[in-house]
Amino acid sequence: MINVKLGNIGTAMVTPFSPDGAIDYEKTSGLLEHLIANGTDSVIVSGTTGESPTLTMSEKKELLDFVIKVVNKRIPVIAGTGTNDTAESIELTKAAELSGADGIMLVTPYYNKPNQQGLYAHFSTIAKETSLPVLLYNIPSRSVVNLLPETIIALSKIPNIKAVKEASGSLEQMAKIIENTADDFEVYSGDDGLTLPLLSIGGRGIISVSAHVVGNEMQQMVKAFQNGQTKKAAQLHRALLPVFKALFSTPNPVPVKYALEKAGVPTGGVRLPLVAMDASEAAMVDVALEKFKNSTFIV
Repeated sequence: MINVKLGNIGTAMVTPFSPDGAIDYEKTSGLLEHLIANGTDSVIVSGTTGESPTLTMSEKKELLDFVIKVVNKRIPVIAGTGTNDTAESIELTKAAELSGADGIMLVTPYYNKPNQQGLYAHFSTIAKETSLPVLLYNIPSRSVVNLLPETIIALSKIPNIKAVKEASGSLEQMAKIIENTADDFEVYSGDDGLTLPLLSIGGRGIISVSAHVVGNEMQQMVKAFQNGQTKKAAQLHRALLPVFKALFSTPNPVPVKYALEKAGVPTGGVRLPLVAMDASEAAMVDVALEKFKNSTFIV
């Protein structure tokens, strides 16, 4: 089993839709070329940002097959195969392995509200059904349950569980995971605004939404930190924060799809129950992006 390296920035890819709500594969191809050319080290398909709750199982499989074909091994492709049904997650995981995915991402089960024993059983059961590297995904704001550090530390001892996307917002929690897992277990932020703070305590990088539109700039920030240019990294972080805030001003991925459209990378609208931003919400995103564009950004 290969320990796939996600790099500094893995982008949780939006799913492009046509006006009738179907997956738009032509737009998907264009989006992938844009991401690869603009700072994305790896791509995650059918995650939260990809509107996974409204994608059918067959759509997830078809989309993954298409992405793998277009990417053609230029960067790792990670399949979001986690659901709140362990058996369904295993089915999607096996399909991803057959498709040639480089790894899988498993979100904490939502709605069921399992306890820590249930969470451990869920993730370990899926991991044992595949040889693919596993990226855990902890996002209490959406799943209601928090995958505690002790549970992540225990899961990290399973050979193919290699990393966690930590979107709890707690640097203390992330630090505990880093301190108590092996050096080759990687902790990624699930919040763009915590990328630099996480790097400063020993984290690996970011599974990003904002990288769709500011990927190169985020790479500059990460690389500045890695090269010991901490003051420069901090300046970049502060310049990027208003963009991060704007891109999460309404439910993800509504703002980032709007920003991509403005940047000339069409991805279509969102599926219900998500809705497009109103004029005032769109104006706030416009202001943040324009201010960033015109800022004295450190290159």
